[in-house]
Amino acid sequence: MAAVKSQELIQQLLVAEKQADEIIANAKKNRLTKLKQAREKADEELKDFREKEEAKFQKEMAVKARADPNESLKVTTAKEIEKVVSDYDSNKARCIEFVVGKVLDVATSLSSTQKQALQTNTV
Repeated sequence: MAAVKSQELIQQLLVAEKQADEIIANAKKNRLTKLKQAREKADEELKDFREKEEAKFQKEMAVKARADPNESLKVTTAKEIEKVVSDYDSNKARCIEFVVGKVLDVATSLSSTQKQALQTNTV
C-alpha cells in the first residue's frame, strides 16, 4: 500500500509539473504577445509622430521658400540707415561746435621755445 501511495504521489507530482510547465509556457506566450502588441502600438505612434513632424517641417519650409531673403535684408538695412541718420542728426550740432571751438582756440602768443628758435633763425 505504501508503494501505491508513493506511486500516486509521484503521478500527482508529474501532473502538477506538467501543469506548471503549461502555465509557464502560456505566460511566456502571453508575454511575447503583449510585447509584440506594445511594439506595434509604439510603431504606429512613431509613424503618426513622424507624419505630423514631417508635415510641420514641410509647412515651415514652404513658408521659408516663399520668403524673400533680400526683403529681410532690405528691412534690416533700412533700420540701420535710419539709426545712422538719427545719430548724425542728434550729434551734428555738438560736432560742429567742437570743431569750431578747436579751430578758434588758437594761442596768440609764442612759447619761449618758439621765441628762441626765431631769434636764432633755426626756423
